Amino acid sequence: MNMRINIAFRAFLTLVLSVGLLSCNNSRDYDDRSRATGWDINSDEGGFQYNTDYKEQEAGPGLVFVEGGTFTMGQVQDDVMHDWNNTPTQQHVQSFYMDETEVTNMMYMEYLDWLKKVFPPTQENFRNIYNGAVPDTLVWRNRLGYNETMVNNYLRHPAYGNYPVVGVSWIQAVEFSKWRTDRVNELLLEEGGYTKEGARLTDVQAGTTFNTETYLNAPSKAYGGNTEISQGGDESQDMIDNQNTDADGNALGGQTYVQRKDGVLLPEYRLPTEAEWEYAASSLVGIRDYNVYRGRKKYPWDGQYTRSGDVKKQGDQLANFKQSDGDYGGIAGWSDDGADITAEVKSYEPNDFGLYDMAGNVAEWVADVYRPIVDDEFNDFNYYRGNVYTKNAINEDGSVKVVGVDEIEFDTLATGRLVARSYPGDVAQIPVSEEDTYMRTNYTDSDQRNFRDGDKSSSRYYRSYQEAEDESQRMYNSPTYNVAGAKDSTGVAQRGYDTADRTTLISDEVRVYKGGSWRDRAYWLDPAQRRYFPQDMATDYIGFRNAMSRVGSKSLDNNKKARN
Repeated sequence: MNMRINIAFRAFLTLVLSVGLLSCNNSRDYDDRSRATGWDINSDEGGFQYNTDYKEQEAGPGLVFVEGGTFTMGQVQDDVMHDWNNTPTQQHVQSFYMDETEVTNMMYMEYLDWLKKVFPPTQENFRNIYNGAVPDTLVWRNRLGYNETMVNNYLRHPAYGNYPVVGVSWIQAVEFSKWRTDRVNELLLEEGGYTKEGARLTDVQAGTTFNTETYLNAPSKAYGGNTEISQGGDESQDMIDNQNTDADGNALGGQTYVQRKDGVLLPEYRLPTEAEWEYAASSLVGIRDYNVYRGRKKYPWDGQYTRSGDVKKQGDQLANFKQSDGDYGGIAGWSDDGADITAEVKSYEPNDFGLYDMAGNVAEWVADVYRPIVDDEFNDFNYYRGNVYTKNAINEDGSVKVVGVDEIEFDTLATGRLVARSYPGDVAQIPVSEEDTYMRTNYTDSDQRNFRDGDKSSSRYYRSYQEAEDESQRMYNSPTYNVAGAKDSTGVAQRGYDTADRTTLISDEVRVYKGGSWRDRAYWLDPAQRRYFPQDMATDYIGFRNAMSRVGSKSLDNNKKARN
């Protein structure tokens, strides 16, 4: 009898302790109070305001989630080209988002249409903004081929609307990415009620464009600082008109602006790094076999062949590529890749990340400056070569400097083409200085493209270079072109050609592109393959897609729940 009482008492005591622990844990719920001070957060009386309801980053338009991880970057098959520029290294990339398809002609035409409306090329001071963004359609021409149909139609005709854009240089792809960032965030602010509805379509002009960084750093200068835009008659409404309100919508007074801590705005659209692109193309997430995980996967799909083994699609090519000399699309009526030049996006099955055409169709620009080696001894986390660190330019009164309509600066490319360095409404950028890097151990200069590979200190002739300053002793002795804006009497840029003996085409202005294209043989479909091309030139077989960094957790919430 006593034993039964003891057992019952112990059970009761366990229950009491459990309830006490739960109560204790509930008392430690800091959702509405500061863990640092105990003060209320987001109270109606004012005080510290913070988005405590933030769940996770939403995928931006066109993007799919790519969960990061470890993979073998570099060539794991036979190196028949003997390039020796992609030695296998183990790398880790953080989670990110990536365009499910390449950027299409329709997407790029939307960009051109916006530029034409906001910066009319009929005006002299804006002409080079639009002209500098237009793809080079003449890349389709061939001395011994008739391709005028593509020259005249490929970019603009609706028949090619969902085909990947080509004729776009690396620089143009970067500018498109910046534009896309601002347009997506501009819509998010409008949909959240933070800016005037429809202003992006009706009220934006050259001097009143929206820039994400300007809004975050100097919100009163967003939309050109124009706070009152006429809506007809005597009515007017602020472009940025949100008021500080409580949960019931009652005005509390004072103007409020979205900040990074609110979690409303998305990170920037950008070109993926080489490591990100290769990791996403390899798509090891779908297969956990040991040999595959160690990097033995040859293509974005499973298997060692380019043809489908599926019963219904047996023999069909799994990508759009050149199969042999003169064979770009197979025999008419025969089961093959179904395309002779590029193909419409989503014509082939996606890989295990949900990404289309990571092999074939068009090769794609990535962010990296090309070097023959990947320096994994220095870094094996989010590897990227190409950092040029800048900071906001500051006015004498301490405010950030915003580019005005009459302050547009252009860069003259090696081809003689002019491209806008920044648009009106952008925050002006300047290189970081020695004062900014003083006592830092993680970087010392603004331009880090040559770090540990190609700069003076990494050259085998470093000592003689110091003593003689002899340019011929540089490790990367690439051509230089004299088109720094000099023009003749007719206004045409004077082009100077390099006459010196050069040993390589590699320079800080040469970028990596990845993946095979409709012009390439199957060898280049391997995600590990890497090639390079000048950043200010374009071809008929290189396109691009955008990526976006993931902020917060490595995995999506629903993945966590599935594991718990």
